[in-house]
Amino acid sequence: MHALDPETARIVGLPSGNDERKEDEIEPALRFGFRLVCSTALYPLEYAKTLIQLGYEPIAPRPGRTLFGAKRLMLPNIFQYAAYIKSVDGFFGCFRGLSARLLGNMLSSYYSERMAVVVIGKAPNRFDDFDWFEATYEDIDEYMVTKDGKVQTRPAGLVRKAVTHICGILISHPFHVVSIRMMAQFIGREHMYDGLFGSIREIWAHEGIGGFFSGLIPRMVMELSCMALTSSITYLFAKYSGANKTTCGHVNTIAHFSVTSVFYPYHVVSTCMAVQGSRLKAGNPPMMDHYINWRDCYARLLLDRQHKRGSSFFFRTVARVSGKHSDSFAPYPELK
Repeated sequence: MHALDPETARIVGLPSGNDERKEDEIEPALRFGFRLVCSTALYPLEYAKTLIQLGYEPIAPRPGRTLFGAKRLMLPNIFQYAAYIKSVDGFFGCFRGLSARLLGNMLSSYYSERMAVVVIGKAPNRFDDFDWFEATYEDIDEYMVTKDGKVQTRPAGLVRKAVTHICGILISHPFHVVSIRMMAQFIGREHMYDGLFGSIREIWAHEGIGGFFSGLIPRMVMELSCMALTSSITYLFAKYSGANKTTCGHVNTIAHFSVTSVFYPYHVVSTCMAVQGSRLKAGNPPMMDHYINWRDCYARLLLDRQHKRGSSFFFRTVARVSGKHSDSFAPYPELK
């Protein structure tokens, strides 16, 4: 169906092609604005989670019980942790690093698709029958098109989506590192990363271009693995179950949550490696062990059962097996 020209549409009272294009442009902008508002509102929790991932526990655990009734030493939940940050730095101190995070997200959102077009270019003819390069950015339309309960096409735009995602990570990661280091200053009470431009100068002067991409590989592994597995699970479910789009949307959400939980340790490793190598106390002994690379970091966190710290908002238990900790951390009470 062809869109009406503006004059005809005005006479008959129907939306014209220009109006439809404007609506198509406004809706993604509104969704992106809503995500920015939510990210800002929830940032204190993200701040607390980042410090937990770095292994910083300033509040002494107390004897308590887990969700299943077992006696364990219980650490404060994430809301109590965020309240502690507020008590030390005040309300605005809970948003340290937010400017870098938002700037990275905005640049990534705006340039990632454009950069993907440059990288991929026009799809080769041999892929025309597979719809892998025909990008659609709706949650479910990326995986399937159904008619009478049957999947009619393969996962649409999967390759382009993967390339777009990689480009987005590459664009946002330098700002991601700056944001994490701004937050990590809380541990040692430094002032090396107080501003965005000052933080960029600090990293450039002492680590060079490589410092802006610290922790990139484990983050890339986590993001791409989660995207590929979630897409595959949703597509296979849609193909073999014949479920409608609403049901597949629920499956997509459950699959994403489950897959993210499996690959969460790579998130912890990426956060630790983003701070490792800096002049911050949080990234050097005794606050953090020296890691040879991200694989060494993963192996040692796994050995000490610290590879999932920060994954739980509530019922946080002490998983430390070695019993050694820095004097800067709260002492562990005896469990009776």
